[in-house]
Amino acid sequence: MAGRISDWLIDRDDEAGHNLEKLLIIAEALMRHSEERRDENSAAFEEFRRAALLEERVRQRTRDLEATLERLNAANATAERARRDLSQAIEAIEEGFALFDPEDRLVLCNSRFCADLTEVHQALAPGISFATYVRHLGRSRQVLLPEGTTPDTWIAQRLQLHGQSQHFNIGLTGDRWIQVSEQRTSDGGTVVLHTDVTRIIRTERIEHGKLLDSQARMIRATLEHINQGVGIFDAYGALIGWNQRLADLLEIPAALMHRGLSFERLTVRTLYQARFNEGFSASQLRDWVRMRAPRPPLSFELWHASGVILDVHGREMPERGFVMSFTDVTRERLAIHSMLRAKATLEARVTARTEELAAALANAERANSARVRFVAAAIHDLLQPLSAAKLFVASARDDAGDSALRGTLEKAHNALLSVEGILSALLDLSRLESGGTEIEIAPLSMKLLLAQLTDEFAPLAAAKGLRLRIMPCRLAVQSDATYLRRILQNLIGNAIRYTVSGRVLVGARRRGDHLRIEVHDTGPGIAPEHQQAIFREFHRVEGTASAAQGMGLGLAIVERACALLDHRLELNSVPGRGTLFSVELPVAHDLPSIDSQTSAPSPLPETGMGRIVLLVENDEDLRSAITQLLERRGVEVVEASSGSEALTLIEEMGVIPDIYLLDQQLGEGPSGVETAQALHRRFGSRPTRIITADRSPETRRAAGRAGLQILFKPIAPEALEAFVFQADDAPLAS
Repeated sequence: MAGRISDWLIDRDDEAGHNLEKLLIIAEALMRHSEERRDENSAAFEEFRRAALLEERVRQRTRDLEATLERLNAANATAERARRDLSQAIEAIEEGFALFDPEDRLVLCNSRFCADLTEVHQALAPGISFATYVRHLGRSRQVLLPEGTTPDTWIAQRLQLHGQSQHFNIGLTGDRWIQVSEQRTSDGGTVVLHTDVTRIIRTERIEHGKLLDSQARMIRATLEHINQGVGIFDAYGALIGWNQRLADLLEIPAALMHRGLSFERLTVRTLYQARFNEGFSASQLRDWVRMRAPRPPLSFELWHASGVILDVHGREMPERGFVMSFTDVTRERLAIHSMLRAKATLEARVTARTEELAAALANAERANSARVRFVAAAIHDLLQPLSAAKLFVASARDDAGDSALRGTLEKAHNALLSVEGILSALLDLSRLESGGTEIEIAPLSMKLLLAQLTDEFAPLAAAKGLRLRIMPCRLAVQSDATYLRRILQNLIGNAIRYTVSGRVLVGARRRGDHLRIEVHDTGPGIAPEHQQAIFREFHRVEGTASAAQGMGLGLAIVERACALLDHRLELNSVPGRGTLFSVELPVAHDLPSIDSQTSAPSPLPETGMGRIVLLVENDEDLRSAITQLLERRGVEVVEASSGSEALTLIEEMGVIPDIYLLDQQLGEGPSGVETAQALHRRFGSRPTRIITADRSPETRRAAGRAGLQILFKPIAPEALEAFVFQADDAPLAS
């Protein structure tokens, strides 16, 4: 009823403005009527108002649906156009195209897809499965499957690989080929392309044939130009390729060489007339050729009856064929045999020459050893009278008082000191040259050593008017005590000897784990051109020192001793300003405290009244000189020429001496060390010194094991007096 009223009130064919005027008139009448009959008709008016609102909503929904329908129609038209364009595009491509959805159902394909496969093309229709397509393809009579593959096997393999991106070729009857390409889409579908590759495969086949022909010609040319004989055989041992060099090496007439010739017929004559290298035989070669399993590489040598030696190598090729190469190595083998004979001859000559050189070296070593022994013995024999002369001169100098004779005796004493220095240097140099010098590396106190050097050189420096300063050092070093003392003695002595005025400074600097001992002087310096030569024996720069001051051996001894001890020696000198020598050696970390050993010595007493000294010395002159020197100082000396005589003499006297002075080399019978040990056992320990000119390590070790110290000959009177007069303060058997 409401619908019919609205249709009567609003004419759809009328203009909107006219309809609006109608509605306004109606609305005004209704409002007026409502006001007049509000109470009576309020419910009816409310119902009318609701109907009007509902009708407006329906009308708006209708308009929305009409707009949506228009858009849907437009989208369908667009999709249809897109589908039509896609179909045209797929149809335009040269390849066969098919699209399967994610459920492997055919969506669409073009007319070229399987066009050459009539049976498959007829079965194609939208909705068929991918498996159906593959089964039709695998069973098609126009498809040539790989040799030995059944349709069911091919279909199963094809479906097994489905879902993977792949490319493969399928042969068709009539020498045609198609390439199948399968790709996955993003939504899980499958695109299959069939491409006709017949022309490509035929072209490749032609080009491959041309390439093979070209390669065959190149191989033929190469084989004919190499210096090896080469034979190529198929899997059954039949000859399929060779060069002329093969026929020449095997001495086979060219007329007999042809394709299909068996390996055994080819080599029967050669094998019959030849022999193989050790460990190989003709039967092994035949077994290798007939082998059905893969053949390992083969190598052997063949000695032909004609004297030709062939180096043969065999290797299997693809498809079970093999190639063998024959190389003429006759000249190489003959050369090797000649070299072996020459080598044997040379080895014999070298052996003989080596024996001669060994004998010459042994003779030289014996001569050198004999020279060293001679020098040592000669110096030892010279030191004996030299010690006596020094002691006699010292005694005479004491008796001369202040007379003019004292000056002469002083000069004689200095001359004897120079002779002593020269002999000691010659002895050290001889030992270093012999190469048999033994060293004893041990921790050494620099404090004690530098204190001894100060006492030794301070009077000499003062006599020349020089300032000698030796800086104390509390560190310990790893070195040989004797050679380190000798090195520093030579360096300090040289500095004092060649310095006319100024000072000599000795100090030590620590550099990490090493100690650098430096000797500075203000002498004339050494020119750069002389700084290498000064380390040679008997070399003195410009003769600045007299012969009485040395023979130029000190620095030679220093250099060789530093090399022996592995101590770094450096020289830095400026002419006119002075010289610096330095020795660098490792620091020792395990030396016990030495404070208790460095107490100042007691002053020398004026006389040795009441002291009894046992002197055991087999050299009569030296024994007399020592006795005379000590007796002039009030010391009573008991003399003996051997250890047994000394023991007997003390027992007969019934008086035990206060001090023992014992020569080490006493001839037949016990040595000085053995005599000292016997005296200590029988009569108790006494201050003891061993007197000797032997500076060998054996003598030092023997004295060290017995706890004894050594006074080396020639004996300095001051050193002898210092020991005798300070014996009460010294260790008893030190």
